Amino acid sequence: MAKTILAVTTLLGTIIGAGIFGIPYAIAKSGIIMGLIHIITIAAITAIVFLYLGEISLRTKGDHHLSGYAEKYLGKKGKMIMLLSTICGIYAAILAYLIGVGNSLSFLLFNNQNYSLQLGITFWIIISILSLRGLKALKEGEFIGASTVIIIIISMLFFFINKINFNNLTQLSNPTLLNYFSPFGVILFAFLGYSIIPEIKKVLANNRKEMKRSIILTIVITTIIYITFTFIVIGISGKNTPKIATISLGKPFILLGIITMFNAYFALSVALIDALSFDFNQSKIKSWLYTTIIPIMLFIILTLTNSADFTKVIGIGGVISGGLTSILILVMINKAKILGDRHPEYSIPTSKILKFILITIFILGTTMEILNFFI
Repeated sequence: MAKTILAVTTLLGTIIGAGIFGIPYAIAKSGIIMGLIHIITIAAITAIVFLYLGEISLRTKGDHHLSGYAEKYLGKKGKMIMLLSTICGIYAAILAYLIGVGNSLSFLLFNNQNYSLQLGITFWIIISILSLRGLKALKEGEFIGASTVIIIIISMLFFFINKINFNNLTQLSNPTLLNYFSPFGVILFAFLGYSIIPEIKKVLANNRKEMKRSIILTIVITTIIYITFTFIVIGISGKNTPKIATISLGKPFILLGIITMFNAYFALSVALIDALSFDFNQSKIKSWLYTTIIPIMLFIILTLTNSADFTKVIGIGGVISGGLTSILILVMINKAKILGDRHPEYSIPTSKILKFILITIFILGTTMEILNFFI
């Protein structure tokens, strides 16, 4: 039982992060019913993919990252696609958090977004110096971020439960066809955490039969947290729900949101530096430069062109990285069932029809998200 609790908390610490702050705005655009359909559907889909990935890890001897599984079952091209998918996802997240922190700091200090660019650059300088120094203690940023999110939700329940206006849940803007799909990428981004599965196998050690239960329990808890957070924020703000949810809740919550994004940004920066160093054989300095320079250039360009949109960036990151990674896992599972070198503690049935449906959903969601980004 203790191992299961540790596995669940580790999974939660990776999955729940700053992505939650974009969900209420996206759902406010689509309507609450459509938003709930998105959350529940994506929760079910990612649960299946997580379970498949868990089975892949249990069928494979030794320790591997996602790219290692892709190389074993899909070859070098599969490994490269998985690496590029992971890196694109990290870049999108870092850029989104840069936008989010810049906007949040400007609201925190000046009650407007007028200084988002200057404060975003200041934040980038601080985080870049920290990541270069390699403060390993902050590599637990995902867990700290998830803990902060839970604190935010508990505090919201305490302070705002009596301020929820249930009319706000129905009096939303009239959504267009594209808006119906607007939550897909954001919610998919908020459910991502595939990279932690190899670590969960280590955490469970001799209790690996608990992986299936740990994954299902984690997805259920995450879903409940996302629905609760969304209902509270939209119940308070209605049509005025901001792109970064904590901005509507007052300065203490804005500060907690900044802390969450700071930790997530730092953890992802360290992860990207490590990936570029080990998987692409780049020096530490070059890896650091690639990690820091590209996001700040994109941030400045998007801000100066009034295109720095937190929810759109994490939405694109969600469909490109999450969608591509999920598809690769769906392709790998049958290979692992045939070529795996150990008997797994659990096995999930597969079918061509199910995989076709899931891949179609990812492709359709990606297409609509990209269209929504440019319109």
